[in-house]
Amino acid sequence: MSGAATTPNQAPIPEFQQMMGHPRPLWMLFMTEFWERFAFYGMRWALALYIVAQFYEGDSAGEAPASRLYGAYLALVYAAALFGGYVADKIIGYQRSILLGAVVMAIGLFMIVVPNELVFKLGLATIIAGNGLFKPNISTMVGQLYTSGDTRRDAGFTLFYMGINAGAFIAPILTGWLAERMFGGSPEMPAYKVVFIASGIGMVISLIWFWIGRGQLKGVGRPPEGDGGNRNMLYVFAGVLVAIPVIYFLLSIDAGNLQWLLTALFIGLCVLILKEGFRDGAVRRDMAIAMLIIFAFNVLFWMFFEQAGSSFNFLAQNIVNRDLGGWIFPVGWFQSVNSLAIITLAPLIAWMWIKMGSRNPSIPRKFGLGIIFNGLAFLLLMFALSSLVDPETLKIPFWTLFMVYVIQSIGELFLSPIGLSMVTKLAPVRLVGFGMGGWFLSTAIGNNLSGIFASHVSGETGMTVDSALSGYTFGFWVLLGSGVLLFLIAPLIQKLMHGVK
Repeated sequence: MSGAATTPNQAPIPEFQQMMGHPRPLWMLFMTEFWERFAFYGMRWALALYIVAQFYEGDSAGEAPASRLYGAYLALVYAAALFGGYVADKIIGYQRSILLGAVVMAIGLFMIVVPNELVFKLGLATIIAGNGLFKPNISTMVGQLYTSGDTRRDAGFTLFYMGINAGAFIAPILTGWLAERMFGGSPEMPAYKVVFIASGIGMVISLIWFWIGRGQLKGVGRPPEGDGGNRNMLYVFAGVLVAIPVIYFLLSIDAGNLQWLLTALFIGLCVLILKEGFRDGAVRRDMAIAMLIIFAFNVLFWMFFEQAGSSFNFLAQNIVNRDLGGWIFPVGWFQSVNSLAIITLAPLIAWMWIKMGSRNPSIPRKFGLGIIFNGLAFLLLMFALSSLVDPETLKIPFWTLFMVYVIQSIGELFLSPIGLSMVTKLAPVRLVGFGMGGWFLSTAIGNNLSGIFASHVSGETGMTVDSALSGYTFGFWVLLGSGVLLFLIAPLIQKLMHGVK
């Protein structure tokens, strides 16, 4: 099935050896992505907590700036993917982009081990630059293993997605355990240094895995011969060296100013998409408008969903009772609940969509349900913080935060898997890449807003039961209102989509 057949927009695909019903390189890419996600999620849970512990001497007043920096970091990770895709497409090819991105990410992960704020932020900037080269391009490589008509294509991406979630599930458990048992760490004060070291090692494993296994690709993802490969690599490497201080500057500016910059980029991109849509006629114009409306709701979803690495961590550390019969549940382990829920619930929800058949909700209504489920997670927090606080310890039960992650994961499954597919169907034909850019930028804006929101939840002096209740109540009403609104206007958006499902 992965023979030399081609489509008009696809280069010839070599004959690959098959393994478990799929091209053998899929499993090499699966493990490469597993270790990269291990590295990314292995350190993600610790970032905001480490910033407070290291650079604010544990003072809870550092929670707000730590949350803003965390949100800016995630936002720039998504924004960098736009440029990484262009570099692979036009300059050095996908294989070299992945290799260079892995090297740069590994360097950044080891840099943040250094307990110096300047080096730490430069390390984050380096991770962002490397992730931009790596993340969008390895996903593209998976698609290049199959012809567009290969019926195994969706199954291949599903397996690859499982690799992502497997890495994201295992990483916080292992790094959280190591942080409490090595370099003098304890449940009260984890050794965050070992978290970053373990993540850096994971990234090195990802690099080595791809370096050794890339021969299986038989040239897929390499630039054309005689395309100035080594010279172009030097140009891109020089570009990375220039980009790192620029990213450092963006991490260092006020989160509000970064928000204005991201919003301006997003508006400019939307104008280009609308202009092209109007040029292509009424149908494509309507489809572009529908896509941009959903982008706006996507911002709101991620603004509140991405509390996992910021305010939910401070909630877990300070207000959740993690004592389970004398054993203290590590803060970082909460980060694995999302991946566990995705792995467990994704097949059930996929089965549910198939079972519903013609009664399957439209794309806008699935998005609306995703936002509403996100809101229900905040409703549970409202209930816990108003009715379940222990008067002696001022803590809420463990199960409440655990279930918050599960409920949010259901919302993610309603919304996230269909996002990129929707873009490929609704974006103007000549600007599908810009459409993808709009999706990533809307997610980036949501992530930056998540840090700003988390900083308000903590307030000036650190998170308290009252500040958390006030912030999460606001989050619930915004999510409920926007989810219900999207559900109500779904027929209008569906009409603009002209039959796209």
